[in-house]
Amino acid sequence: MEPKLVKVPTEADIEKALKTDGRGISAATHKAHLTLWQGYANQTNNIRKQLAELDTDPAKGNQIYSQTRALKVNYAFAFGGYVNHNVYFATLGGEGGPATGEVARLIEESYGSFEAWKADWKITAISSRGWVYLGYDHKEGTVFNFAGDSQDTFPAWNHHLVLALDVYEHAYFLDYQTARAKYIDAWFDNVDWDAVNELIRGAGH
Repeated sequence: MEPKLVKVPTEADIEKALKTDGRGISAATHKAHLTLWQGYANQTNNIRKQLAELDTDPAKGNQIYSQTRALKVNYAFAFGGYVNHNVYFATLGGEGGPATGEVARLIEESYGSFEAWKADWKITAISSRGWVYLGYDHKEGTVFNFAGDSQDTFPAWNHHLVLALDVYEHAYFLDYQTARAKYIDAWFDNVDWDAVNELIRGAGH
């Protein structure tokens, strides 16, 4: 069976995000970042092709090392990186400011106020080694700020990823060197809350 492959992003996929140029996150940063996103897409497709041809004889499986283990573990990393960046770029290029629409209501119900949520998001981003994620719990009707130390650390039961901030140094070093907090502030000025609300609607809310 031929595997379904993901779309490899192009510069057209960061066109909206490029609106942040001159507003805190440069076009040069996004264009360099795009090559990493493309890498996750390419490796996702590469692993899917290998899995489609995998010998599934149980005798060839092993928890210490086996081809199946290597492909499955690395698939989670590759596909996680692909999806994380999908959400990161899709939710950039807006007007920033306080949340609007449904996500504003969810934030207020879950954190008490936008300012309380924002403070929690910022300290989570500073404390994380790779990502901070806003997960929408479709059963409880709440949102939560998750810390992510790797590309494959988001999956959380009942949650949909609706906002993601990349805090690996490659996302801000050209603009801010090691001043992560300044990058986070610039990111807040460029969030597209309409895109976040669209992701919430897509989660079945």
